[in-house]
Amino acid sequence: MRKLKRRSGNEGGTAIAGALLLWTCASPALAASYGAGIENSQWYLSESVFECSLVQEVPGFGRAVFSHRAGEDLAFHLESTVALMKPGRGQLVVEAPVWRPGVAPRSVGPVSVSDGQRSVSIGAREANIMAQGLLQGMQPTLTRVSRYAQEPVRVSLSNVNFSAPFSGYLQCVSGLLPVNYDQIRRSRVPFASGGAELSEADRTLLDNIVTYVRADSTIERVLVDGHSDSIGSRIDNRALSEERANVVAEYLKAQGLDEELLVVRSHGDQFPVSRRHRDNRRVTIRLQRQGERPELQQASGSGASFSG
Repeated sequence: MRKLKRRSGNEGGTAIAGALLLWTCASPALAASYGAGIENSQWYLSESVFECSLVQEVPGFGRAVFSHRAGEDLAFHLESTVALMKPGRGQLVVEAPVWRPGVAPRSVGPVSVSDGQRSVSIGAREANIMAQGLLQGMQPTLTRVSRYAQEPVRVSLSNVNFSAPFSGYLQCVSGLLPVNYDQIRRSRVPFASGGAELSEADRTLLDNIVTYVRADSTIERVLVDGHSDSIGSRIDNRALSEERANVVAEYLKAQGLDEELLVVRSHGDQFPVSRRHRDNRRVTIRLQRQGERPELQQASGSGASFSG
């Protein structure tokens, strides 16, 4: 009688894992699948000068969101009401819906799945591939092993009713502001030694600040603080920091910023941020929204901290 060769534990585990992977990839129907059907596939457009977004409800899972903030690129994220995917690396593909058999899927690449409500966040490259796939009648699909079982979880986006909202999204993007609040809430204008002139790059920054502030009615204060390095006398440095602050403030007003929003101050060399003199020759511009606690009530050397 021929004896059967016994496999080692590692060999047997590897074989089982390989068979499971093959079974998973070849049998998507056995996965826990989530996605809107033809009858309930809707994309909702939300538009403003601050952000444009396209949202699809994914029944049983959560929401799929394409978002494009002012001053940034298109991004995508999944919001899950219940954490169904195990944290780790998932796979994103653009594949044909079931009613278009015979079309090979296209791999987009690995995607990180994390804990939390926003379990998946995807950057501009992948988000644009997904959007183009939807326009071509395909469905982007993310697959990741389940948190609670060995079966995979598949989340698919439906292309049904996507085209018209996407056209609206493109129109919305063309009207976005050049920057968003996070990008310009704290800004810095550098100066040459002894100088108080604005460069072309400085003017572009200040133009963007004016454009944003005029669009955001929640901004209640624009704080302009002038600074100098410690070279020379303190009296001269104080005068130079005042001149720099006034140059910036006058430019902002000339571009249409409401003068009542401005708080202009000068500090000389009182608040250095670096040992390098060039870093201290600056004007800082800080935006303050309604309800936000001001970080600095009064710039003084006694008891008040200054981080501008």
